[in-house]
Amino acid sequence: MSLKEDINFSLWCDFIERDFLETRFKEIIKKNIIQGATSNPAIFESSITNSLAYKQQLDMLQANNAKTIYEELALTDIKRAAALLTDLHKKDADDGFISIEVDPLLCDDAAGTIEEGVRLYSSINVDNVMIKIPATEAGYIAMRELTSKGINVNATLIFSSEQAIKCTQALDEGIKDSNKDIKAVVSVFVSRFDRLTDNDFKLKGLETSKLGIINATKCYHEINKFGNPNIRTLFASTGVKGDELSPSYYVDNLIFPNSINTAPLATIEDWVKDGSKVQTSIISENECDKYFETLKTKGIKMETIYEKLLKDGVEAFKISFKDLLSKLIH
Repeated sequence: MSLKEDINFSLWCDFIERDFLETRFKEIIKKNIIQGATSNPAIFESSITNSLAYKQQLDMLQANNAKTIYEELALTDIKRAAALLTDLHKKDADDGFISIEVDPLLCDDAAGTIEEGVRLYSSINVDNVMIKIPATEAGYIAMRELTSKGINVNATLIFSSEQAIKCTQALDEGIKDSNKDIKAVVSVFVSRFDRLTDNDFKLKGLETSKLGIINATKCYHEINKFGNPNIRTLFASTGVKGDELSPSYYVDNLIFPNSINTAPLATIEDWVKDGSKVQTSIISENECDKYFETLKTKGIKMETIYEKLLKDGVEAFKISFKDLLSKLIH
């Protein structure tokens, strides 16, 4: 048996690039290593600006404005990825998805996000795509509306359990309103907590590389309380920086039932080679809460950490998107 068959744990690839889709991506699908894929503005910025595979289409599109050019390039890749994942999706409706994010500059514009989400979904016109929406106040409105319209949604940039609850509530209501078999994921970011706090934790005598896992576990418990089988927790930002941790650390420690881990290609390959292939022991919600109480006694303000990570995450995607648009017109 596999982790997928045993506990409905899926591994998705957090990367997309045109040449990669025709080579290694096909291989890891065929070998049953991954069950889906995700993208984001930073990934597209890196892929489109660093790969020659886009040059011909880019040259042909020069008469258009920058955002139109970006969408044509991105949607070509998304459609191709969706086609390559179709058999997986037909076999298991929980998997075989590819995600594309709405313009991050719309993160505080609910109406604009809804309009763009509908337009992108209609343009791609396949069942196995998810529209990615950041977990802002405007985003919650958009998530509910898009799912109610029969659109699969990937709620992204979730750092706090409060965000996880608001996303899941919006998605749960929207899916129920749709009366369709709509799927959604709640993308909880993990490693960024430890990168931000490890140095401070060392000084305070606290264990490092632990906050990201425990925070993600707390969010997982909150999402599962809704009891909607069409909404799964997706653990994102699971790559490791530096040599202190095992390369697959954030995958190994979050192999939970009915969940997904989306990881960079290098992390996936390290996990296949040396990572854990058994379900992780899940820290109880009570233990998670005790841990946060301990942090409080040490002067760690989680609300400040959540706010900073969300602000930085949104800003990073905006910068990547603006940088990419500025490079698309010769």
